[in-house]
Amino acid sequence: MTTTWTATRVLRDGNARLYLTGVVISGFGTSALWLASGVWVKDLTGSDGLAALCMLAMWAPTLAGPLLGTLADRFRRRTLLIALSLLMAVLLLTLCSVDSPRGLWLLYAVLFVYGASGVVHDAAESALIATVVDRSLLGDFNGLRMTANEGMKLLAPLAGAGLYAGYGGAGVAVLDAGTFLLATVVYACLRVREDRPPAPPDRVRGRTAEGVSYLWGHPALRPLVLAGGATMLCAGLSGALVYAVVDALGHSPAYAGVLYAVQGAGSVTVGLLSGPALRRLGERRFAAYGIAVLAVGVALRAVPDDPLAWVCCLAIGAGLPAVLIVALTAVQRETPGPLLGRVTATANTLVYTPNVVGLAAGAALVETVRPPSPADRLGSSPCFFFSIFLFLT
Repeated sequence: MTTTWTATRVLRDGNARLYLTGVVISGFGTSALWLASGVWVKDLTGSDGLAALCMLAMWAPTLAGPLLGTLADRFRRRTLLIALSLLMAVLLLTLCSVDSPRGLWLLYAVLFVYGASGVVHDAAESALIATVVDRSLLGDFNGLRMTANEGMKLLAPLAGAGLYAGYGGAGVAVLDAGTFLLATVVYACLRVREDRPPAPPDRVRGRTAEGVSYLWGHPALRPLVLAGGATMLCAGLSGALVYAVVDALGHSPAYAGVLYAVQGAGSVTVGLLSGPALRRLGERRFAAYGIAVLAVGVALRAVPDDPLAWVCCLAIGAGLPAVLIVALTAVQRETPGPLLGRVTATANTLVYTPNVVGLAAGAALVETVRPPSPADRLGSSPCFFFSIFLFLT
């Protein structure tokens, strides 16, 4: 009842509804492409490592988060969201020309730009959300946003796999381009009055450093973000092994779509419960419980059994969003509006850059250890418990 009531309060706001609609639309296309790109590369090359590098290409731009975040504080944020959506719609259509391993450079390049655009997009969106949603409901909104975004894993991977089977990777790219065009329409309908940000007196380096120094010097934000980064390091290592896990289960690469769909179900559940859970448990305990569930799911995935793999994906989907919701909500609540784009992007860098490192390490590991042994898939579990320690100390 409490969950339904707080969700209703959030959804009464027209801008909040439009934001969530945009998240659903763009999230559907992103989830479909995320899966299809890996399957695409796997089919073209037969390499698990090259398939995992698709995720690396999308995550790598988070390294430049503090710099890219300055754009979210430099321009009107709604206008920036529209421009980024149009840019990606055009770039995705170029992937229709990729039909052999020689064209993989273009796929990786587009995925890299996709990731950079996402960094700026998330920073601008977070800053806008903080201005239109009551601070007491930010946890509820971020939970609903996570539900909408991760919930696409219930449909998009399966739809993307089906579309890929029928029309290849180009068909999925066209689908994603269409979702960006629809998201542009949604953002254009937002009723947000924004003044043009004044021209900053200092250079880009100074503006970037301002966001970094604010986050690093904040006594509440720094430990939350660092613990989130430790968690994402281990999640990246585990995530890079997904195609090897599918091989160990005896299925084709497209079966990864089923596992991602189950993981999405866990994320949907936690997203709906996050607001009340944050108020009842507090930030640190809520995040710590989520990381513990995540660690158990990763550990048990070492057993090559289909039903158990589904349970583990459900646990991973339920545990991982907790730390992300906690970190984002704290940043929105504790950061002044003019700095919010830069601080959000800096926080995302500190949280997601370790994920890039984990993906790279996992991609290298899966190529050198074949088939993956239980010890390989268990290897990231101790990292999760170290993350819990960071939250609680």
